[in-house]
Amino acid sequence: MYNEGTRGAAELVRILVVEDEKPISDLIRMSLRKAGYFCDCAYDGARAADMVNESAYDLVLLDVMLPEVDGFELMEYIKPMEIPVIFITAKNSVSDRVKGLRMGAEDYIVKPFEIIELLARVEVVLRRYKKTDETIAIAGLVIDPRSMKVMRGGDEIPLTPKEYELLLLFARNPNTALYRETIYERVWGGELEYGSKTVDLHIQRLRKKVGWEKELRAVNKVGYRLEAEP
Repeated sequence: MYNEGTRGAAELVRILVVEDEKPISDLIRMSLRKAGYFCDCAYDGARAADMVNESAYDLVLLDVMLPEVDGFELMEYIKPMEIPVIFITAKNSVSDRVKGLRMGAEDYIVKPFEIIELLARVEVVLRRYKKTDETIAIAGLVIDPRSMKVMRGGDEIPLTPKEYELLLLFARNPNTALYRETIYERVWGGELEYGSKTVDLHIQRLRKKVGWEKELRAVNKVGYRLEAEP
């Protein structure tokens, strides 16, 4: 299976979500993936410290009240690595917000929050650190992640939400073989049922719509790979 924590040839935007409440963590992870980001989750501060040592992350979303090592302690550990951090926490006192920002956090979001606000703040921080492109030009297409528009030769190509998510997944992973199970997990969530043709049927339609009949190739016993220069 594809390991999100290992940075491949394509420079993907990877986000680490450090949140001990699993329902909140799952919601954030699902929303980030649908927005085109790859992310891992840690449920305590000690595990998160190990993960930032083992893998390359472009952003950390960090709760303050964590088991093992709290968020402020973990922030001190992360700071020398120069990874931008956004605190996400129920601690809403002015003193806590000031403390987090003075420690070097890029932003401080208080629970409960709207996912659309979180995504907007993530995008701002990533742009500040030049971790995300304004547009993606690949294999004859121009993709604007902000407006979710896909253009070829000046003409917009209408895509369904799932087709767009598939397209963005391959555009961010050129020349990388992606397992069907990984594709399904990223786009639909959950596990791919044995014998399901959902991924194959959507990819067939996507190929025709965007003109990737040659570029988007099947990989025997694995899944699919986009063969293109980013």
